[in-house]
Amino acid sequence: MRELKAEEKVTTVMMYTPSMLFRGDLIVRENVRVSIWPRTQGVPNFIHLYNAHVIQLGGTPPKSYTKSEIYVPTPEVIAFHIAPPASEALDYDPSELNRKMEPIHVLAGSFELKTHLRISSAADFEASLEVMTAGWISLYDTEVSNPYLPQFRVSVPMMLIRPTHMVVGTLYSIQHGGRCRHVRLIIMENFTLTTPSLLFPTVSLLLL
Repeated sequence: MRELKAEEKVTTVMMYTPSMLFRGDLIVRENVRVSIWPRTQGVPNFIHLYNAHVIQLGGTPPKSYTKSEIYVPTPEVIAFHIAPPASEALDYDPSELNRKMEPIHVLAGSFELKTHLRISSAADFEASLEVMTAGWISLYDTEVSNPYLPQFRVSVPMMLIRPTHMVVGTLYSIQHGGRCRHVRLIIMENFTLTTPSLLFPTVSLLLL
């Protein structure tokens, strides 16, 4: 890795594309909040990582690589967070009124996220999704896993994700067989994971 210039810092981050996982060192200006860096002005077309570890999920078994430097096309990145155990302050005011944390399940590429989305308590969930126009949104208290990497599990207090690259499942309570059970409702439109044979129906109900 190159020598840091004045007013620069290095932070280890993790990034996700539909079929790849990256962990490496990112150099930014000292005053930059790395946890929200992708949604700030001036992000380059390629994200430059040092001491990078890469896992490619397109085949069986997954392939891993180590690179001293790597450049990842920014438009291909669908999720981003600081590598644990490091973290920064969350990007919202917990005293803000009329907001709530909605527990959700997210599919992003081949990755599954058990997480929370902060939305208005005055609007229903579907309406909250419809008004999301930002290129990146924040998710909180997230656990990331991948079916092709059974040993991979990462928990982070906050991450960014592109809303146009996620399929969202919400949790509802219903009466089933005389007892209350949870249903995961996943709304999809011919959504395909990395493996083409894994095609999900438009609506899938899974009893938990």
